Amino acid sequence: MRKQIAAANWKMNLTYPQAENLLTDVLNANADLKENQQVVFAVPSPYLTMTNGLLAQKDNYFTAAQNCFNKKSGAYTGEISAEMLHSLDIEFCVIGHSERREYFGEDGKMLAEKIDLCLEFDITPIFCCGEPLPIREANTQNDYVETQLKESLFHLTADQLDNIVIAYEPIWAIGTGKTATTGQAQEMHAFLRYTLANQYGANVADLISILYGGSVKAGNAKELFSCADVDGGLVGGASLIAADFIQIIHSLK
Repeated sequence: MRKQIAAANWKMNLTYPQAENLLTDVLNANADLKENQQVVFAVPSPYLTMTNGLLAQKDNYFTAAQNCFNKKSGAYTGEISAEMLHSLDIEFCVIGHSERREYFGEDGKMLAEKIDLCLEFDITPIFCCGEPLPIREANTQNDYVETQLKESLFHLTADQLDNIVIAYEPIWAIGTGKTATTGQAQEMHAFLRYTLANQYGANVADLISILYGGSVKAGNAKELFSCADVDGGLVGGASLIAADFIQIIHSLK
């Protein structure tokens, strides 16, 4: 059975007290998670240890880094290595978020290197893929995301791929005024799983959790998560509001 995951991506938001209060509010809701359900908090790096401490006694709750560097160590001032994250007992790391690709020029080769380092240090990558508006308008989104998978994931063995979570971000539907329909979300998730099946076989592809990252909100989470190939969400702004994120957690199937 695939893991159903509610992943919060706080991005560069919240002070330390605000972060601590938000976590406490979400945890105090005591969401009764099923065995196949997980909640992940991708927090700014200064809050990793605090988050891990608060989650320590909670089953199926995990801390994620928002990024790591593509080198194991060295003179890279300001960067954080996968080995450092491992030493903090961080179990997840977001890799290849659309903002990292756009603002910091991260390409498929660099992301493949990050994936390899995460796996080397027993960290589950949450690998992000998705198309911008011009690609969607040209109706070439399938080719675009297939290339993203090939460049960064297809060097992995089937056993390694089993330790990957994928998050699909329709960049064209985030902050543009355009809205992705539930049908469009399911269509792309099904294509991603089909692409994985072509490379690794259906048995492998059926076990990979694929999250939706297109402006998941409390009001649309249940409908999105009900789609056959949508296994939860990578949640941005709504994860900064305790009541909203709690409702999103409750929407997991």
